Amino acid sequence: MPRHRVAGVAVSGAALACAALLARDVWRTVHRPDLPSFANQDMSGTFGDPAAPPLRVVALGDSSLTAPGLEDLDDAWLRRVLRDYADRHRVELISLGVGGSRAQEVAAAQLEEAVALQPDIAVVAVGGNDAFRGVTRRRFTRALEAILSGLEAASAAVLLVGVGDLGGIPRLAPSLRPLLTQRSALFDRACTRAAAARPRVVKMEAREPVPPGTDLEAMFAADGFHASAAGHARFAAAAVPAFAAVYRLAREQRERLGPAAPRGATPALPDPQDGWREGPPGCRAITPPRG
Repeated sequence: MPRHRVAGVAVSGAALACAALLARDVWRTVHRPDLPSFANQDMSGTFGDPAAPPLRVVALGDSSLTAPGLEDLDDAWLRRVLRDYADRHRVELISLGVGGSRAQEVAAAQLEEAVALQPDIAVVAVGGNDAFRGVTRRRFTRALEAILSGLEAASAAVLLVGVGDLGGIPRLAPSLRPLLTQRSALFDRACTRAAAARPRVVKMEAREPVPPGTDLEAMFAADGFHASAAGHARFAAAAVPAFAAVYRLAREQRERLGPAAPRGATPALPDPQDGWREGPPGCRAITPPRG
């Protein structure tokens, strides 16, 4: 056999062996017997005065929307964010999230229902499981584009959460940390590019540096994998400016459509004078990323 073919076989064999070891470490991370497992929860709810202008928010995605390990669902990050709008809206949060979902599964199992609900604002939290479970970036991007296309047609604006640094998850085997830091950054950049191409999609910054002295383990629930109440609080703080931008875009879309637009054809949002304004006091609205 020619030397170059021998070298190619050796490289292929090494790559397969490496993939097998990583697959083993992923399996061990998911099935660690020394740590608890928590059930998914439904963070859906209604907040605010029933007589106030309605604001329907529909969320699609993974366990970042199912709050495993949280004792009080009001500690969940999206509920925290939406409470700032309950002083002027009857906020209806409908969560379709399913723990463990990858983008292709969200597109197949959650998107159709989300579109039928005709949300004022849609929230997409997906990508972590794709990065963790070896999905290619191209396949992820195709599924994400399908999700965003469907939601842009059915809602006034979309918040895309992005992918945080998965390498900091305490439950991970040490061998997985550098790889997942790198992969999660690649998938987060794919989210940034997808949002930049769409005028009514805002991507939040999910990878803000952790302040020095932060107790990282306190950010996670007892399973060492999902966010604790403190982790949800930190994530909510990061989401506030992005949600304010989405809220502003939804309001502007309503102004363009006019008050008579039927919900079934285009999202019918309240008139600005009936409660819509820039966002919660003190928040910094951002514009959709363009690069």
